[in-house]
Amino acid sequence: MEKQDVILSNNLEESLSAAIANVAYDRLFVLTDEITKVKCWPVVADMACMRDARQITIGATDENKTLDSLAYVWAQLQQGGATRHSLMVCLGGGMVTDLGGFAASTFKRGIAYINVPTTLLAMVDASVGGKTGINFGGLKNEVGVFNTSRSVILDTTFLKTLDYSNLASGYAEMLKHGLISSVENWAELLRFDLHDANLAALGPMVAKSVAIKEHIVAEDPLEHGLRKALNLGHTVGHAFESLAMAEGRTVLHGYAVAWGLVCELYLSALRVGFPTDRLRQTMHFISDAYGHFDFDCKRYDRLYELMTHDKKNTAGEVNFTLLGEVGDIRINQTATRDEIMDMLDFYREN
Repeated sequence: MEKQDVILSNNLEESLSAAIANVAYDRLFVLTDEITKVKCWPVVADMACMRDARQITIGATDENKTLDSLAYVWAQLQQGGATRHSLMVCLGGGMVTDLGGFAASTFKRGIAYINVPTTLLAMVDASVGGKTGINFGGLKNEVGVFNTSRSVILDTTFLKTLDYSNLASGYAEMLKHGLISSVENWAELLRFDLHDANLAALGPMVAKSVAIKEHIVAEDPLEHGLRKALNLGHTVGHAFESLAMAEGRTVLHGYAVAWGLVCELYLSALRVGFPTDRLRQTMHFISDAYGHFDFDCKRYDRLYELMTHDKKNTAGEVNFTLLGEVGDIRINQTATRDEIMDMLDFYREN
């Protein structure tokens, strides 16, 4: 898989112009959702490099990360005369970069695309690393491909457009990156006041978070080993997210990951000795920032079933990434059904 060109931009027009100029293309398309078309497209619309771009807009939120939306993007590319030499700019959050990257990777067996993430979640997670895909059959990211964008342009100017919930959603992935890297990174993240976020201070933290993910992806681009570290919090988090979606109470991805971190750190303490004081500190931060995911014991079997569908599983066992300590990554860990039920009990009672 090609190495991604990740650009930490201080001048969006200059960075986007250079990234587009690096691709020999015949037609230019830009993908937005209904929200980023209103909030973010005006930021780039008058740039010389974007004046000939043909717009494609899909519905916002993860509920639209579907086969129908994917087919709509393919149809718009086809009707717009896209060829194998066309280029698509994905301007939006993680849903747009995931679905847009998948659409670009499969149309005409693959056209070039550039990610311009506009949410914190997309900046530190979805747009970096080459994972693309859609939800399918009630399961998160069930269908997709590994294929890196030509460039990822990170400009924290877009963070001014975010409400608290979307800022917090992205921060959960940063917290995960802190947990898998070092005590210093983890502690810095717990000190940050999300409720009164200083975006100037957040910028360097975003860069650090992206660098952690880049290092891991470079070591293991196709997730055969180390890259599984990035799944911390996601086995349970995706189950929470899928359950909420099925029940018509969709939650933001980062919130589900944050709640999943609490569960999987408890499992880490139970299985591999993760320090309980660090568990409690992390839990306190997550409870204050993200609240609590509400479910009762009648949902346990469904949550367990959703975990068994996780793509990381092997030989029918639920696969977790756990931590022996902050930065001490233990991939390919399993847990018994009883331990998983105990974990769900712990989450509901704390």
